[in-house]
This record gives sequence, C-alpha cells and structure tokens, in this order.
Amino acid sequence: MTCPFTIAIDGPAGAGKGTLARRLADHYRLNLLDTGLTYRAVAHKLLELGLPLDNVSAAETAARQVDLTNLDRTVLSAHAVGEAASKVAVIPTVRRILVEKQREFAKAPPGAVLDGRDIGTVVCPDADIKLYVTASAAVRAQRRLAEIESMGGSADFATILADIERRDERDMGRADSPLKPAADAHLLDTSEMAIEAAFLAAMAIVDDVLAKRNKA
Repeated sequence: MTCPFTIAIDGPAGAGKGTLARRLADHYRLNLLDTGLTYRAVAHKLLELGLPLDNVSAAETAARQVDLTNLDRTVLSAHAVGEAASKVAVIPTVRRILVEKQREFAKAPPGAVLDGRDIGTVVCPDADIKLYVTASAAVRAQRRLAEIESMGGSADFATILADIERRDERDMGRADSPLKPAADAHLLDTSEMAIEAAFLAAMAIVDDVLAKRNKA
C-alpha cells in the first residue's frame, strides 16, 4: 500500500462495526479510528465541566481540543457519555470541526480504518472500501445485554432495546450527516453472523479491491 488506503465502516450501535474495524486494521496494518469516540470526548469534556450539552461555544472549544491519537476508550465508553455524545453530535459546527480532524487522520500513511455513522457518506466519500454493517435492533440489544452480563452487571432487555431504537432514530433522523449507507457501500448484515464470518466477508471485499489496484 504505497499511498494511504482508507476503509470506511458505518452502521448503527451494536452491529459489530467496532470489532470488525479493529480486526481489519490489525490484519492490514492500518491506523484505526473509532470516530464515535471523538464525539464522546467532546461530551465527556462538557460533562466534566458541568456545562449544558447544548452549549455550542463550549462544545466547539472542546472539539478543537480533541486529540485523535489519545482517546481513552475505557473512560469514553461509559453509557452516560454515549448518551451525551449523541446529543452533542447534532451540533453542525462540532461535526464540521471533528470531520476535518478525522479526514486528516485518514490521510496519514499507510492509511486507516475509520468506523462511525457518516464515514462513507461525509468524512471519506472517496474511501477505497465502504462497508455498512448492520443488524436488527433486537439482535443488537441482545448482544448489549450479553456484554453487560459478561461483566457481572444486570440490565433489562426491553430497556436496552428502547435505548437502541431511540439512538437509531436520533442518528438516522438528524439533519446534518444522518446515518445511512453510502450508495456504493457493501452491506454486511450481522444479525445471524458471528464476528469471524463478518471479518472473512469484509476481508474478501478488501482483498478483491487490493488485487484490482495492484493489477492497474
């Protein structure tokens, strides 16, 4: 890969795109960015300062200060931060600031795997590979419940399902950069697919593109 190679992965929460992105980045030795963490970093900063999530000026300042190479997944993965992030993400100026940072990240050699909600449509519309990873809301809720229980916690399936459906509606319905598959994205429905099968399917798509590029 002589010039930056970009793999864009989009999809709703819990579809498996984060795990798939990590596997692909490791396999092809590319940089990795979970763009959702950039919005979570902004939300976390506002929560930390005790500021309203709709404080546009403060959110813009926090967005400009986000360091994409130093995102603490452990801290930013908290449920409350995720809820706050989906509210911060609807602020157009915050999106523009972070999208510019994400594009710069993608340009760094040898290339990158970026996962999020608008990578193939907005952040990297010229990405070499675009994947849209999805699964039914019920399956995603069941996975989230299993994850919580595996860590010794407990939760209610109906509550998790309602939360996922609410987030989907917010992400897909926002005016600025709504969640949707790019016209040229490869669709991967993981509802009845284990991560290994999803990885092999994605890898076949990437290998095919690389083979054609090497012949050119």
